[in-house]
Amino acid sequence: MSETYQDETQRSATSARALTHFINGKTFEGTSGRFGDVFNPAQGSVSARVPLASVAEVDAAVAAAKAAFPAWSETAPIKRARVLFKFKELLDRHHDELAELITREHGKVFSDAKGEVMRGIEIVEFACGIPSLLKTDFTDQIGGGIDNWNLRQPLGVVAGITPFNFPMMVPCWMFPVAIACGNTFVLKPSERDPSCSSRLAELLKEAGLPDGVFNVVHGDKVAVDALLVHPEVNALSFVGSTPIAEYIYTEGTRHGKRVQALGGAKNHLVVMPDADLDQAVDALIGAAYGSAGERCMAISVAVAVGHIADELVERLTPRVKSLKILNGMESDAEMGPLVTSVHREKVVGYIDSGIEAGAKLVVDGRGHQVSGHEKGFFLGGTLFDNVSTEMKIYREEIFGPVLCVVRVPDFASAVELINANEFANGVSLFTSDGGVARAFSRQIQIGMVGINVPIPVPMAWHSFGGWKKSLFGDHHAYGEEGVRFYTRYKSIMQRWPDSIAKGAEFTMPVAK
Repeated sequence: MSETYQDETQRSATSARALTHFINGKTFEGTSGRFGDVFNPAQGSVSARVPLASVAEVDAAVAAAKAAFPAWSETAPIKRARVLFKFKELLDRHHDELAELITREHGKVFSDAKGEVMRGIEIVEFACGIPSLLKTDFTDQIGGGIDNWNLRQPLGVVAGITPFNFPMMVPCWMFPVAIACGNTFVLKPSERDPSCSSRLAELLKEAGLPDGVFNVVHGDKVAVDALLVHPEVNALSFVGSTPIAEYIYTEGTRHGKRVQALGGAKNHLVVMPDADLDQAVDALIGAAYGSAGERCMAISVAVAVGHIADELVERLTPRVKSLKILNGMESDAEMGPLVTSVHREKVVGYIDSGIEAGAKLVVDGRGHQVSGHEKGFFLGGTLFDNVSTEMKIYREEIFGPVLCVVRVPDFASAVELINANEFANGVSLFTSDGGVARAFSRQIQIGMVGINVPIPVPMAWHSFGGWKKSLFGDHHAYGEEGVRFYTRYKSIMQRWPDSIAKGAEFTMPVAK
């Protein structure tokens, strides 16, 4: 642990860091007069104050991005890639620092935060290949002296609005690919854990990125709405809850913008009777309670098929009770606190709802405290059995350390149950039967599928995204889908004067 952050923790009770926007290559304190509190969730204390941008401050960031666009978009892709290579080197060097920032403000355990940073770095590595990713097609002699080829050109100023649960990885789903394609970028990170985004801006500048290409404005709905209506913002990327994703998509497209808005999830893990139960239990513990369940790919429903249900619950129970719930900076921590006290109370409300609805509360995480961190936003792992589909704890995304067990009689019932859910982000199946696995992969109506893999998040050279109410828009995030989202496709046909036939032509050009 660095001395800097030890000192910061010790003085957090009496003082808080003042965070800043990052506009046109410079830090900017902000003039709105509005601020938000950033907490250390393990301590339950304010660690920083973040400025909440006014419309004028958002306009300034967009103006900086617009001014930087002509030169950056004309920069050769290989030169843009060199900046990203240098950025990747800096991310490697500052890996632990970034992870510590995440743990301090989000609460996830340090090892998990390091994994998040690594996932962000992998997308930067993918974006370093932009010279090849922007290669297109050429057809010689499609007609009399005419050649035809394609270009992918940047959109201009684009923006990203990102959630609290992955303050490093989710922004990296967006801006590395966007700026590699020649766009300029305005990031509005979550105001709950904003320090990582500010640090990324500093490292990009150190890597040689020209001023104005990447800007960070902190804020709330005021900043979001300003980006939605700004005429110079050509595209918006968003990750968050489904109601907000739908709002972003509706308002953004209404104002003529290209939008990809990734929404909520209710991810199921199906345990077949022939599954390796030790493996399935390990998977459920990590996928349901890792990062305190604050993941859009967290498993929140275990679908127990047939006779396996009783044994599954029996094995899960002691594992949930014995979770090591500590300050995320402790080396042996398996789960940390939730991000804020408000979010903690929201999750407690879901647990209360499950009890009232008649679900069997097998493990109750309410009232959990960590010695020395009594004011922290901790909640113990919670396990419900006999959950039915009409219950609120089944229908809605809880985003906390709560696992619901739903019992079904057979494979077909499991598929029908999952396909009927309005969310369609991720799903997993644990089985020893290849035929069942193949049928599941083909029949399930979900964007990301794991077979004996609990959290099937695609690697950087693939793309991330769900179906139904888990995605609004036509493009998934990062990978080749990201390149398509952040570029416009152009077809060019060319013929030179010495090959032009005499006289007007009244037919389409055809091969001769």
